[in-house]
Amino acid sequence: MLRLPINKLLSETISRKYKFYNKEGVYFVSFATVYWLDIFVREVYCNTIVESLDYCRKNKGLEIFCWCIMPSHIHLIIRAKGNNPEIVLGKFKEHTSKLLTKQIAENAEESRKEWLLWMFKRAASKSSNVTNNQFWQHHNKPIELWTPEVTEQKVNYIHNNPVASGFVKEANYWKYSSAIDYAGGKGLLEIDYI
Repeated sequence: MLRLPINKLLSETISRKYKFYNKEGVYFVSFATVYWLDIFVREVYCNTIVESLDYCRKNKGLEIFCWCIMPSHIHLIIRAKGNNPEIVLGKFKEHTSKLLTKQIAENAEESRKEWLLWMFKRAASKSSNVTNNQFWQHHNKPIELWTPEVTEQKVNYIHNNPVASGFVKEANYWKYSSAIDYAGGKGLLEIDYI
């Protein structure tokens, strides 16, 4: 019997569990910074994510139904018009990784600059497919939204994440989220309603 190390076995199990099987599907995805670093506590970095999502929506066929930027991670409900969600999301993560690392390195007001850059290098040194810096964790954990009940649960989860974390009392008060759009207001990012 072939025996695999437990972390390799877990990695392969996770890899098989979270995939974009239905390329036309609507997916809930979450991805985090390496070591769950709180990067998105500065407006400049949040704005980079919003601008990049907007670019993907307008130019890469990414439909964004729901979104929320938390200090160390991002939640989205998306669909790719070109039936290529893993490619669009991969390019988004690659682009924002490079751009945000550069912004951090060049930000004279970033008090955590040296430490953050060291953490990105450290993460890259532990990864076989990253050379210089690793900003994002590799997985996206896509979950296809098959039913209205599951979709509603994920929308509520995304929008209530800042409330559950104690940042705001009401979901639509969180600036970096689509909760305001679903409450009848206008958020920072144009969305495609579910």
